[in-house]
Amino acid sequence: MSQKETPLFDALLKHRDRNPVQFHIPGHKKGRGMDPEFREFAGENILSVDLINISPLDDLHSPKGAIHEAQMLAAEAFGADYTFFSVQGTSGAIMTMILSVCEPGDKIIVPRNVHKSIMSAIVFAGAIPVFIHPEVDPELGISHGISAEAVETALAAHPDAKGLLVINPTYYGVCADLERIVEITHSYGIPVLVDEAHGVHIHFHDRLPVSAMEAGADLAATSVHKLGGAMTQGSVLNLREGLVSRKRVQSIFSMLTTTSTSYPILASIDCARRQLAVNGRELLDETIRLARDTRKRINKIPGLWCPGKELMSSSASYDVDPTKLLISVKDLSITGSQAEVWLREQANIEVELSDLYNILCILTIGDTSREASLLVNALKRLADTFAPDGSEYPPFVTLPEIPSLALSPRDAFYARTETVPFEESEGRISAEFIMVYPPGIPIVIPGEIVTRDNIDYIRMNMEAGLPVQGPEDDTIGSLLVIREQKPILS
Repeated sequence: MSQKETPLFDALLKHRDRNPVQFHIPGHKKGRGMDPEFREFAGENILSVDLINISPLDDLHSPKGAIHEAQMLAAEAFGADYTFFSVQGTSGAIMTMILSVCEPGDKIIVPRNVHKSIMSAIVFAGAIPVFIHPEVDPELGISHGISAEAVETALAAHPDAKGLLVINPTYYGVCADLERIVEITHSYGIPVLVDEAHGVHIHFHDRLPVSAMEAGADLAATSVHKLGGAMTQGSVLNLREGLVSRKRVQSIFSMLTTTSTSYPILASIDCARRQLAVNGRELLDETIRLARDTRKRINKIPGLWCPGKELMSSSASYDVDPTKLLISVKDLSITGSQAEVWLREQANIEVELSDLYNILCILTIGDTSREASLLVNALKRLADTFAPDGSEYPPFVTLPEIPSLALSPRDAFYARTETVPFEESEGRISAEFIMVYPPGIPIVIPGEIVTRDNIDYIRMNMEAGLPVQGPEDDTIGSLLVIREQKPILS
């Protein structure tokens, strides 16, 4: 088949044109049973293909027809041996990856700055995480990738690990030397799993970082909806056969995936693949040019810094995605969170995320010079409002040390617990996750011993207005910890 074809989307259109009488779910029956206001808003086209896995439309759990053809075209486009479509975002694909290679008690080597779905999968699998500290950028106060040297050290210490997970690119667009990491890991016979949530586009242009499949990775969970033009929740899981069984992946994938799969989302993945495969290079040419020009304009604004290639300094920050505009606001004496709020309220601009010192804006094939100019003009107003005053700013606070793991995350998650005031949780074993989301990087995970550094770092993030999440107590006034057993006295 040609990359210009969209077998799944075509099958949906053909079925719609047949206009069969539906005695099956969904109960809105092409929108007729839906709230009229929402039906009018959504439109007839999308509602007419909101269907279920009836025979003419194939079944995502056991694809043999249009879905199978669409997935094979995607595999060809991404350079994979097989591709699975996910309607549960990259989180679902990530969980499938980890559960496909890990069993209870197995070790998996992961960076500390992983998405919460990775830690959730480790809990489900009963695996033991071996953490690698990512490289920390002292100027920007953020984490980058993991170095090839750190990977080699971790593998030498844990050659029995069942997998190594890499983020490529990071949320901020920084990539490690993935090809070298894959080569080192494969020398131990261990598969490489890649969280490629923010990298669907990089495979389709040679001026962007190397993609997971190009680097020889074994599995890659890739968001098509984030940067590739699909509807939200549309992602793919790319597989290179050899160290990982395709049948095992299909089995785990089916266990984690709803049987009420969304055909509009599936069709949007099919069509997004076509656009990237056929027109991706041309479209990304313009996006890269727009990002380059926007970055130059931002860097002319006093008090702002939007780094690019200068981020590349080691095997942990080996390459960078230029379409990510990471903008430091530290010299404006405001936090990234405050900058995000100001842009929302004063310029009607929504950024991708903010942290203590930065905001992140992404440019995609959906952006034009109009949006870029609106951003630059708003940033000029921001900088004028919070103009630098010449003050000296203290060094950036880096991430706290990784706490010691006293129990496996799964054992801690299911253990008997008690609630203690958060400020008094130092030295106790956490039974909950605490993370800043977005991007969802854990500060404490179940099974780790809470330290004073953890408590101070979490409070600092909360005081800066950043979204700390995880505990049942969403005010973070208390924390679930493992219940301590009192000694039996004679």
